[in-house]
Amino acid sequence: MKLNIQNIFTSELPSDSNLENSRRQVENAVFSYVKPKKTKKPEVLHISPEMANKLGISNDELKSEFFKNIVTGNEIYPNTTPYAMCYGGHQFGNWAGQLGDGRAINLFEIEHQNKNWKVQLKGAGETPYSRTADGLAVLRSSVREYLCAEAMFHLNVPTTRSLSLSLSGDEVLRDVLYDGNPAYEKGAIVSRISPSFLRFGNFEIFTARKDIKNLKKLVNYTIKHHFAHLGKPSKENYIHFFKEVSERTLKMIIDWQRVGFVHGVMNTDNMSILGLTIDYGPYGWLEGFDFGWTPNTTDRQHKRYRYGNQPNIGLWNLYQLANTLYPIIEEVEPLNTILEQYKIDFEKQSLQMMKSKLGLIISDEDDLKLIQDLEENLQLVETDMTIFFRKLSNFSDEKTGFKLIKDAFYDVENISDDIKNKWNAWFKKYTDRLAIERISSKERKEKMDLINPKYVLRNYMSQMAIDEADKGNYTLINELFQLLKKPYAEQPENEKWFAKRPEWARNKVGCSMLSCSS
Repeated sequence: MKLNIQNIFTSELPSDSNLENSRRQVENAVFSYVKPKKTKKPEVLHISPEMANKLGISNDELKSEFFKNIVTGNEIYPNTTPYAMCYGGHQFGNWAGQLGDGRAINLFEIEHQNKNWKVQLKGAGETPYSRTADGLAVLRSSVREYLCAEAMFHLNVPTTRSLSLSLSGDEVLRDVLYDGNPAYEKGAIVSRISPSFLRFGNFEIFTARKDIKNLKKLVNYTIKHHFAHLGKPSKENYIHFFKEVSERTLKMIIDWQRVGFVHGVMNTDNMSILGLTIDYGPYGWLEGFDFGWTPNTTDRQHKRYRYGNQPNIGLWNLYQLANTLYPIIEEVEPLNTILEQYKIDFEKQSLQMMKSKLGLIISDEDDLKLIQDLEENLQLVETDMTIFFRKLSNFSDEKTGFKLIKDAFYDVENISDDIKNKWNAWFKKYTDRLAIERISSKERKEKMDLINPKYVLRNYMSQMAIDEADKGNYTLINELFQLLKKPYAEQPENEKWFAKRPEWARNKVGCSMLSCSS
């Protein structure tokens, strides 16, 4: 397996002078060298052929012992130096100090077809940043991360990618419910891919430590390699850099809202500087449309990271990044202008996104009211978001509207006449609004079906694949992987997955709420 290996990150940025893999505070460094842990009996369960192709790895090479050993940490690619990154972060609104890659190890970077990719293992052992944890991951969380990153890519949501999912052959102790009853689970490793794994927290740690010299080095590196179109690093371009990070962050979150994705743990150490979805932990897909829903058990009380609050948290996190960059910009006004623009852009882009979900193209002064009325209706009773919007593309007239979407209701039998009347009133407004559009219903359906997915990775689907994988059956992982490659296509042969969450999954662990335990 001959890869075009680069070492730009490790050669241009300051490394930790201490080469011991001991848990500690790491100062004056962007990363620490560290080797993955060798595992007992590694086994590759699934590979993303598209991602392998982007890295220049052939199908034959994917089947090799060498590939298996590389993506499970049992062998180090020649002339490479694996490392873990140092970063801090605000967790649930509070500064948490040094965090870092506690169970992620970056293997190397590959240059292929004029693109640079970082290859990282998640769950391959401890690092100086592991704190009290073991640096390992379990099959349960690894299946979820592996499938979701690729699913998000095919949904056209900015994201890191997955290359492979493997079993380590080791048993890992985890307390899934944080209730004092830990149990052994199958250890697993995901190979994650991204142009960069840099987070807001990588920059925050230096400002928090008043290490402005290294902050500047890291910002200069980031502009040079990931925002090169801005030109050479300068005070003016630091401002432009922040502006673009802000814009990318908003675009990503608008896409999350569009498909009903809830990240679950939007701490600043989980925010990509490239505006990519990163760290698939206790995420979830909105099933019943509910602005107040969060999938994270740790967030159950305050619901900081609930669906409806994700755009606000994006802004809050950008405020922290603005504070971080201030020492090298030394001007408040341009940073404030960018943060104010985020609010304006959110209102505009959110309205535009919802209009596209409804098949509305031209502007009308009543569009905002139409959308607000719809969002109120969607919360009158438990209504499946994905099914509702997908069915709506077949809308023809107000008389058949309610019948068209009734499959989206979780308890259709007990819907009152009052609720039916509210829906019928909305369908009347929607009919009138569609009358001023200039496209045919066929064209409208085509446009709506490219915005509203038919298939998303619902938590119960992941859990079914996990339950099967625990028994040694990995076919469902592949079935879902293939299904989610074409989330906007009809796929009549896969109609069984275009369904509401089954009742057995309502309160089942892994299907509704999830912890950060993985």
